[in-house]
Amino acid sequence: MSLKKIDASTLTFNPFEKLSKQWALVGAGSMDKFNMMTVSWGAVGVIWGKPSVTAYIRRTRYTKEFVDSSDTFTLTFLKDGNRDALNVLGSKSGRDMDKMKDSGLTPIEVDGEVMFEEAELVLVCRKRFVQDMPEENFVNQETLDKWYADQNYHTMYIGEIVAAYAAE
Repeated sequence: MSLKKIDASTLTFNPFEKLSKQWALVGAGSMDKFNMMTVSWGAVGVIWGKPSVTAYIRRTRYTKEFVDSSDTFTLTFLKDGNRDALNVLGSKSGRDMDKMKDSGLTPIEVDGEVMFEEAELVLVCRKRFVQDMPEENFVNQETLDKWYADQNYHTMYIGEIVAAYAAE
């Protein structure tokens, strides 16, 4: 196995670089049936005294069904050289095709969670809070016009980081 369990409190990275430039995968499910999608929005920090991740998934995404039906979700950062896989996983739906096959990634199971051999870092998150982002809660019309012209709003997930794995 190429991933080693680490203490999440020892992580040091720039979340702006990691999420918006490198991108990540958010996913859930079991080896029998799982799905994941590329994300470039989110947050890593502390809430309710726990190391946490905030992820956003549009209500129409297939991955949302998996995250909604699971107690946990993962946030995975892949090693350099996997941009094509991130593009496939972010632009295709698992409802319509076998994204896993087309991505070229190798799924593995670690402590009951689906991960990838090509991962650089995986954060396993236990859901602590879920909130839809309805139109009436936005205070800036410019945000709505730019990001939600199609009214395909996000759901916000806050997950406590319960385990972290890094490439050896």
